[in-house]
Amino acid sequence: MFGSWLAQFVLCGIAFHWIPRTVHDFGGLPWAAGAAALALFAASGHLFLVLAGLLFAVARDRLRLSPGAQRALLPFLTAACWESVPMLFPWNLGYPWLAAGLPVFQLAEFVGFGGLGLLTLLLNLALLAAWERRRERAGAFLLAGAAGFLLLMNGAGRLAAAILSPPDATARILVVQGNVASFEKAAAESGEDARIAVLKRYLRLTRQGLSEAGRSPDFAVWPETAYPEPLEEGAAGRGLALVLREFLRGHALPLVTGAPGAEAGGGRRTNSMAFLGPDGGLADRRYDKTRLLPFGERLPLAGAFPGIRRLLPRSGDFAPGPGPGIRRLSGIRIGPQICYEGLFPGISRELAARRAQLFVNVTNDSWFGTWAEPRQHLYMTMARGIEFRRPILRATNTGITAAMAAGGSFLAVSPQGVEWVHLYEVPFRREPGPTFYQSYGYRLVPAVPWLAIACILLAGRKAPFPATDPAG
Repeated sequence: MFGSWLAQFVLCGIAFHWIPRTVHDFGGLPWAAGAAALALFAASGHLFLVLAGLLFAVARDRLRLSPGAQRALLPFLTAACWESVPMLFPWNLGYPWLAAGLPVFQLAEFVGFGGLGLLTLLLNLALLAAWERRRERAGAFLLAGAAGFLLLMNGAGRLAAAILSPPDATARILVVQGNVASFEKAAAESGEDARIAVLKRYLRLTRQGLSEAGRSPDFAVWPETAYPEPLEEGAAGRGLALVLREFLRGHALPLVTGAPGAEAGGGRRTNSMAFLGPDGGLADRRYDKTRLLPFGERLPLAGAFPGIRRLLPRSGDFAPGPGPGIRRLSGIRIGPQICYEGLFPGISRELAARRAQLFVNVTNDSWFGTWAEPRQHLYMTMARGIEFRRPILRATNTGITAAMAAGGSFLAVSPQGVEWVHLYEVPFRREPGPTFYQSYGYRLVPAVPWLAIACILLAGRKAPFPATDPAG
């Protein structure tokens, strides 16, 4: 069990080394507090590994399992606990296949990336068995079997991509990456001059993109909180909203933009997306982020223990939205996601069930530096496009901005830390059908590890010792 805890501590410390910077820049806390936050997260971020190790130790010590059954039990226990234990950043071993570009990631439309994580664990089990028997002929057979299994999965992934229904429409989407630094965004929350400067930058880049595009896009996308003020009904006739409206009217340009909002009747802030038509007015109701980032946008347990907020005064207190929903702009059904929401398959599944034609994710990763987190976040977000076979467009403030077709090909990927504008031509299907994962796999995949565990426990017991004859 200690070995499991140590493993998750080391892995979390490596994978989430950007936490101290985020706590310092985003939370406004000292670097020592950031280091403490990393240590706390590393100690508890992936407790599913600890639970799996504990259950394995109990089964090993209390049940009479054969050595083979013990080995087979471990990957299924790990996968079962991964599905059952909540995580702040729900990561699994399926995502590296997408990052590596190996065709096996295409199988996520059947089993999701959680299912690919289980297949990865089983592949590692075969490699472990091959290593343990490396001096025997059986070790060579096991290694060859693992290699064959890997080739088979990649071949199946290629086939899955090859038989996809072709797109029958194209969306022309102008995406603007403003490269507004963290301190500029913080200044825009309280200063009029800073807000004007941010808006002018986005208008300049959008104008540049329109001049380079040749013909008008279906709509433009600005990233999370790009527009620095609420966009509400009745606000279009004054201040920055009037400037934006006149710009959009002058170019007949619909716009999707991240913007702050306010809870109806409650007054708390919301992290929102606004959908503006070519006349500059609201084309559809705004979308409010539903899955809020702990500590950044909500403070866990603050309702039950108000004193926590006094200890962490910079933590956000945003109101969650009512849930996923489709928005329409230029005749296209958009599935909106804001930042962190792209990590959760359930949100994208709901959008796909409501017949979204493409997913649009707006993100601000400026708080996390430029090394690991933007890439982690990119692939975890794009994974939803494979699971539900929808193209996905990701507009970010400082990078990485990207789009991916439903078949898994990246259309363009921005550099980080620069102003950047690009016209994407995104192919999509007017009436996309559900994937197997959408209809069945999201329920089957979590059930498979538990079923396998039950079978191993029933079939893997050693025969009991023969009873001793008292008379003998």
